[in-house]
Amino acid sequence: MMTLEIKHQESYSRGELLLRSFFGLFYIVLPHAFLLMFMAIAAGVLSFLSFWVILFTGRYPQSWFEFQVKYMRWSLRVNSRLYNLSDGYPAFGLNAADEYVTFDVTYPESISRSSVLLRGLFGWFYVLIPHGFVLALLSIAVSVVSFIGWWAVLFTGSFPKSMFDLIVQFLRWSQRVSVYMANMSDEYPPFSGLPDEHK
Repeated sequence: MMTLEIKHQESYSRGELLLRSFFGLFYIVLPHAFLLMFMAIAAGVLSFLSFWVILFTGRYPQSWFEFQVKYMRWSLRVNSRLYNLSDGYPAFGLNAADEYVTFDVTYPESISRSSVLLRGLFGWFYVLIPHGFVLALLSIAVSVVSFIGWWAVLFTGSFPKSMFDLIVQFLRWSQRVSVYMANMSDEYPPFSGLPDEHK
């Protein structure tokens, strides 16, 4: 089970919005991307090794699993700011907390060996192509909504809730696919970005 929630603020800072828009590349994207690049390399190595460990043992090493979750959580903290869903500066580090972004994946006691093998051989066909196609179309809508939301925050100090929810659902859907393809869950990702209790 995966949980991804981003808190909708009652009001947003216009000053932070403008600062992120004009200088976010320098003070958010570059420093975080530099560090996350190394985390991504480590995550990729662990993902490759975990494939073989699961294939032989049926279990995902828990410390490796926790690293992947922390890496994903860090990335989501940054994305939340880049989509203007949250104010404040995203914290650095794998163990950092965030008052606005909640992300967790339940550690599975076992992972299906056949499912891992199937994903390794054909995941691109039955997961990445159908989900990727829908998410690509949805990303166009998200870009438009994000643009409108930017102006809404600038003039009203509020991010329309329906627009906010669409972007969060897009992120949740994308993250579910990532979790599944990383062999962290045997549950095929639904074609939905709704929380688990509403799928």
